[in-house]
Amino acid sequence: MIINSYKVKTEALLLLCRDIIDSYSKESSSIFTISKEKIEFIDNRIKDLLKSLNIVLQPNDYYIRNHLVSRINIILKTHSYLQKTIQKYFKDGDKFDPAMLCFALLSTWFAELGRGNFKEFIYFTIYPYSEVYDKLLINIQDQEFRTLNIKMLTIAEETIIKLDNYKFK
Repeated sequence: MIINSYKVKTEALLLLCRDIIDSYSKESSSIFTISKEKIEFIDNRIKDLLKSLNIVLQPNDYYIRNHLVSRINIILKTHSYLQKTIQKYFKDGDKFDPAMLCFALLSTWFAELGRGNFKEFIYFTIYPYSEVYDKLLINIQDQEFRTLNIKMLTIAEETIIKLDNYKFK
């Protein structure tokens, strides 16, 4: 069986983003002083992103049920690799902006590296990531929040470079 490594890596990345969103929904908006407009903007973008993720991905139980299928097994191993890679950047109690991390992961993979350019992932390829960056990096008054988002961007870039170089075992 021939497996397209970039499709597998893309699906694993999208699964990771869905997990992050599901686990940390609305966490970032409550730890900093940012305007209601920005909170609403972030929440709306995350809802749209989650909706799109759910369209292109199978439900989580599908992956668990089919873990013995070689393609699914590789996706799950890659997903696990991504989780472990990201966890290395955080200590207990570290602040975390799941929205920025997800958008930075996706923009680095799709926009900067040009990976995952398959018809089923077109939404993520043409997404206006710069609009999110403007709201979460440039147009932010809270310096601590901006610094945290720059950290999320750095973590995402380093993680995606590792994913791009990741070899299936």
